[in-house]
Amino acid sequence: MATVLAAGTLPWRRRRGQLELALVHRPRYDDWSWAKGKLDPGETFPVAAARETLEETGLRVRLGHPLPTTTYTVVSGGAPAVKEVRYWAAEVTGGDGGLVHEVDEVAWLEATRARDRLTYGRDHAQVEAIIAADAAGNLSTWPLALLRHAKARPRSSWDDSDWLRPLDDHGREQAADLVPLLAGFGIERLVSSPSTRASETLAPYATATGSRLRLKPGLSEEGHAQDPSRAAHHLDRLLERGVPAALCSHGPVLPDLVDLLRERVDPTFAPGLVARSVIDDVLARGLAKGEALVAHVVGTGPQARIIAAERHHPLDRG
Repeated sequence: MATVLAAGTLPWRRRRGQLELALVHRPRYDDWSWAKGKLDPGETFPVAAARETLEETGLRVRLGHPLPTTTYTVVSGGAPAVKEVRYWAAEVTGGDGGLVHEVDEVAWLEATRARDRLTYGRDHAQVEAIIAADAAGNLSTWPLALLRHAKARPRSSWDDSDWLRPLDDHGREQAADLVPLLAGFGIERLVSSPSTRASETLAPYATATGSRLRLKPGLSEEGHAQDPSRAAHHLDRLLERGVPAALCSHGPVLPDLVDLLRERVDPTFAPGLVARSVIDDVLARGLAKGEALVAHVVGTGPQARIIAAERHHPLDRG
């Protein structure tokens, strides 16, 4: 049976201290559900989730921690298919609220009222997860993305200093693909190894958003070999600031940073158990070139704790 891949969000806001969620009404089906839609060719799940939310609700959102995935049977091309929909909690950051695709109304409702308004029982798991996160004080998060630089020219074909080795054509495509992915998580602060292959990985996002790209020698392979504590210092600084951030480094450097993130996982919150397994998987298998580990963080400084984590590769597409 074929699989139809889709993604969506639960946009949330707080009004007069009350948690509200945005539902959409589709006149074609006369139903109330979450903003969602199918992945475009070559699109990743988070990118599709943010795009579909903007198209259906007119709201710009910053993706928070993942919510339960829904699967159900649909008819696609005249034959039964399994539809898989991945969701994220999403804090509204802007937009004019103008309706565009297949939606004639967006309703902001208190969370339990939103659950009662939903047409399909399969959509309840996401709102229950939102309510649980809010009750635990874990709904408002900020993202910290660790990236391994995109694919570079081989060392064997490069005669100059290794730190000057640039991305190859595929690596430049990966760097371009990272732009909408990082934008979906609302990344604001960019920190990178000064090695060309690392800085070129974040450069397209810096250009697209007008963000400053901060180069830190301690994140380079050479700098890490001389003083491994510098990379940890840069990670700690990001945790202190609590600003949505991306840090780009190298295969030999990242395990130390990922290990530090593992120490911050909150095991008392259910998604934290998933975060631990995701981070353990990264420690076991590493990050592929151009891949990002996105940690969802609550709090800052010594109190910062990770409640969810996910990994995304530019080739991890529908």
